[in-house]
This record gives sequence, structure tokens and C-alpha cells, in this order.
Amino acid sequence: MSNSEKAALIVYDGDCVFCQNYVRYVRLRDTVGPVELIDARSGDPRVAAFQHAGYDLNEGMLFVFDDRVYHGDEAVNLLAILSSPSSLFGWLNRAILSSRLAARLIYPALKLGRRITLRLRGRPLIPADLDHSPERGW
Repeated sequence: MSNSEKAALIVYDGDCVFCQNYVRYVRLRDTVGPVELIDARSGDPRVAAFQHAGYDLNEGMLFVFDDRVYHGDEAVNLLAILSSPSSLFGWLNRAILSSRLAARLIYPALKLGRRITLRLRGRPLIPADLDHSPERGW
């Protein structure tokens, strides 16, 4: 499969309503081609492989593009740069998060919002692969 035929990959928290909506509204197909979405809680073996490689999915989503893994603020920054500005969400996403500095400064607030929302919904953080138990705390 050539690079132009490779699907980009986004690994996100399927229990986080913000994450669900973000990956639903970010429009990449026009700029990068096929995009595969993986819920980090789905049991997909690639999630465990990313965890074994040292990616903490409670610290950020993953975007895999052109054989490189982008994590957290780097992921949302590149997603913003590559996404289509054809909708209000896309335009705002690109206008705000396509700045590397803005993405780095805003991402901690996005993570905190996710943790608060999960806690309010009674959902645990994504389990660490090695112990298969929900992490506790904030």
C-alpha cells in the first residue's frame, strides 16, 4: 500500500463526549484520505501496542499519519492543520489549534475537561495496559 493509500489513524477515548465529538467533526478525508478511528477502550490490540510503546492515552489522543505518531497537543495541532475549514467547527479548530503554541497552551484545559466529564459520568480513566485495572484519581 502506498503512502497515499494508507489510512490515517486516530486513537481517542470513546467514553469522553468531547473526544467523540472532536473526532466526528474534524474533517480530514479531503486532505489526507481515509481516516480510521479507534476507541482506546475497544480492546483493539493496537491500543495495547501504543501503550507498550509508552503512550499514555489518559494524557492525550494519538494521531498516526505518514508512519509517525503524534500524541496529545501535537496530535490536535496537526489535526487542526490538516482538517478542512469547510464548517464552523473546522474553521474554529484550524484558527485556534493550528498554532503550535496555542495547541500546547490549550491542551491541558482540554485534558482537564475530559477528566471532569468522565468523573461526572462515573467513568474511569483508560486502564493501563499492564495491569488492566482502571486508574484512580485525577
